[in-house]
Amino acid sequence: MHPKSLIIIPTYNENENVERMINAVLELSINFHLLFIDDNSPDGTAKLIEKAIEKNPDRIFLENRAGKLGLGTAYILGFKWAIANKYDFIFEMDCDFSHNPKDLIRLHESLKVGFDLVIGSRYCKGGRVKNWPLKRILMSYFASVYVRMILFISIRDTTAGFKGYRLNVLEKINLDAITFKGYAFQICMKYAVIKHGFRTKEIPITFVDRVLGDSKMSTGIFKEAFLGVWKMRHMNL
Repeated sequence: MHPKSLIIIPTYNENENVERMINAVLELSINFHLLFIDDNSPDGTAKLIEKAIEKNPDRIFLENRAGKLGLGTAYILGFKWAIANKYDFIFEMDCDFSHNPKDLIRLHESLKVGFDLVIGSRYCKGGRVKNWPLKRILMSYFASVYVRMILFISIRDTTAGFKGYRLNVLEKINLDAITFKGYAFQICMKYAVIKHGFRTKEIPITFVDRVLGDSKMSTGIFKEAFLGVWKMRHMNL
């Protein structure tokens, strides 16, 4: 029996990408289900998802939220939805094709052989970043160095948002304690996994900066992550 697998994708103004992403996932050899968490996108993203649901009601699902509530809260909602619906493997990824849907196969394989958290990594051996200016690459890379020093963890790509978890990992973590919204959320989830003694693995990916749509990056997201790592050391995760 194949593991029941769910991909959680938060969306805000992704009407240029969402249909392409759905098609790319449905074409994969594994029967992934898709859960979109849409933050009331004014560009009609949710309507496109609803049209796709009409064709694939057993594989595509949508949770609508009232407005922009942050990436972290979207994933927490998705994780709780996945737990309630008893998915064996739960993945998170972006809708903008910075994460290649074909790499989901490799993440899935790593979970199947026994890893508890698998990370699509830009900074492990073989990982790459395309179309980013050097300044942003250096900022991202040294942010991960900073996090490793503060939290004493060995993960190379601490802010990565392309990941797969086993169900028992998400059931063990105190999801209600994690209130971060941006990169700090991604860091905190990895830290929680390690604190609970689960097995992690990084697999190299090529991260490609978005071509269509607008980036959701802000200085507030960086500030939250910079200060948040100190809080994580004392949180009940």
